[in-house]
Amino acid sequence: MLSRLMDAAGVSSGWLAVAAAGVAVVSYCLGCFNGAVVVSRYILHNDVRGHGSGNAGLTNFHRVFGGPLTFLVILSDVIKAVLAVLFAVFIAEHISPSLVPLARYWAGTFCLLGHMYPCTFQFRGGKGILSGGAIAIMMGMDKGNPYSVWIPIVVWGGFIILAAATRYVSLGSCWAGLSFPFVSGFVYRDQLIILLSVLVGGLILWKHRQNIVRLVKGTESKFSLHKKAPEKTEDEPPARAGEPADGTAEEEASAPAEPAASGDEGELE
Repeated sequence: MLSRLMDAAGVSSGWLAVAAAGVAVVSYCLGCFNGAVVVSRYILHNDVRGHGSGNAGLTNFHRVFGGPLTFLVILSDVIKAVLAVLFAVFIAEHISPSLVPLARYWAGTFCLLGHMYPCTFQFRGGKGILSGGAIAIMMGMDKGNPYSVWIPIVVWGGFIILAAATRYVSLGSCWAGLSFPFVSGFVYRDQLIILLSVLVGGLILWKHRQNIVRLVKGTESKFSLHKKAPEKTEDEPPARAGEPADGTAEEEASAPAEPAASGDEGELE
């Protein structure tokens, strides 16, 4: 069989298929609850995907809106990943405890798919770093395998070091996507877990393909916690009362802002 953990479970393939389908549907639906989109559309009434990089991620939300609602985005994207994995663990424990590690990866994969390609938001989601990071932490909580703690250590440790040293969030994100399959394979040595972890890592890298191109070209934007104020030129005349600062017509000043052409800084989401 594809997985030694499934062999050890000793459960009929029919029951496994039903349980796997149920976990996949619940995890995907939880993943579809995109915090950045929900908060911007239904609280701020201004879809974040129409601003900045157009990405439904934490970085773009913070850059566009900022404020305490950023923490609500973080909380929602983390909680949905935790709930998806906990639900899978609950089901697996009632079928066979040996299936718990596999169930974690199965739920994490479909939760990430829901986050990246939510059917509720025209399949336009985030890049999976925030939810994926929460999933990596949940993978490290396997009491039956003491080595599982290395999964979040390697994934998060490399991410933090690279992002802090270079201020390129996308570089840390690429490390997370690349390292996740390797450390998962080292810890579990199970073919199906390795396959799922390769899928997760591949999805993260695919979502960051434009960032990778910009990193290679040296045009990637660096992360900043503060919004940059527009700079004034020396020969710019002072604005008169009731007139836009740049002297343009009033209708030009009220025109909707175009999405930023710069990089999306790797998007924490």
